Formats: sequence, C-alpha cells, structure tokens
Amino acid sequence: MATILVIDDEDSILNIVEAYLKSDGNTVHLARNGVQGLAAFRRYQPELVILDIMLPEMDGLEVLQQIRRESDVYVMMLTAKSEEFDRVMGLTVGADDYVTKPFSPRELAARVKAILRRGRNTTQPEAQVLTFKHLKIDMQRHEVQCDGQLVELTALEFKLLSILATYPQMVLSREQLLERVWGYDFYGEERVVDVHIGHVRQKLEVDPADPQFILTIRGVGYKFADEPV
Repeated sequence: MATILVIDDEDSILNIVEAYLKSDGNTVHLARNGVQGLAAFRRYQPELVILDIMLPEMDGLEVLQQIRRESDVYVMMLTAKSEEFDRVMGLTVGADDYVTKPFSPRELAARVKAILRRGRNTTQPEAQVLTFKHLKIDMQRHEVQCDGQLVELTALEFKLLSILATYPQMVLSREQLLERVWGYDFYGEERVVDVHIGHVRQKLEVDPADPQFILTIRGVGYKFADEPV
C-alpha cells in the first residue's frame, strides 16, 4: 500500500485511476491542475506521483521540475501519442516512467505496482565506496565526487551510475540496465536508459558529446571506463 497523487484535468481519468489504485489498497489523492497538484504533493508527500503533461495553470513539465528540486519521489507521466517531444523532455527532467493515452487502467495499475516494488535503494552493490581515478562513489551516503567535486545526481541517476561502476570495463546492455535499475517488471521502452545516461553525462562529463566515463558501445549497450584504484 502506498500514498499516490494523481494530477490530471480530466475527471474521467481521475475517477477510473482512483478506483483501480484504491482497489489495490493505496491511498489516492487527486488534483485537477498544476498549482493544486504541487500544493497536494507538498501536503501529502506521496510515494508516487502520476502526472499529466497537459495541465491548466502550470503544465506537467513545470510541476515535474519543481518536484525534482524538492524530492526523488517516483513520477509517472501521462502523455498523448503525439507528445513524443514532451515525453522525452519529461524523462530528461526526471520522470521515472510514462504511460501513453489512451491507456488500459489495468496496465497502469500493474506499472504502479512495479514502480513501488523497486524501492529507491534496492539492488545496490555490496561495496560501501567505489574508488576510481577520477570518481568516488559512496554507496551509503549516495554521494558522487568527480575530481574532488561533489556531483548532484537524482536517486535513479545514482543507481544507474553505481550499477555501471560496479562492473568497470564490462559492457551492459540496455535490457540488463533496465532489469538492474528499473526492475524486471518494467513496462517502458529501452529508450529511457539512453535518456538517463545522457542526463548523467551532462552532470559528470566535461564534454558530454565526448564522454570519458560512460561509453556507448554501438549495438550493444554501455560500459563504465574510469580506472579503479
């Protein structure tokens, strides 16, 4: 059971999502625009936010950006089929998953269960600190230092980097990363891996277009290239 906030301006969607999520024993709060949604998020502190992109008063991407300034709560975006740019933007800003409208309420409920089963701190490597030539990754504190400078990563970005760094010089496929970071029952597309890899590179690399830490192995996946010490 979890506390879930659903932010959408369509009553029909609010009602059916609320019914399905409550049937699984969750506590569900509803908001009909971005401003109300942000206020409800701060009031109820949910474990998961289901957030529509197209909202009155404050759109979903703005709400997501504000949430990410305050929390690493799981966020699932609701998008129309024609909103590919907004969907990618949402993942870049920090959404964990997205569902395309029209959607099956049963599938949505299943994906909610999958997200809540992951846990922000599960599947972490046993080592407390991973030390490399340029990076230091502290598992217990969830801190990353690059050449002595602290790097701010979201919980999901930290998990992605730590999984790659646990197996330096080993190529991990997108499917393997989805399984280890997002969970075996993740329903989304493999592209979500590429988006979050790009986000980590933006924060770690001097030149994200010429990465030194996380390398792309075309047709296979990614590998962590920093040398352990």
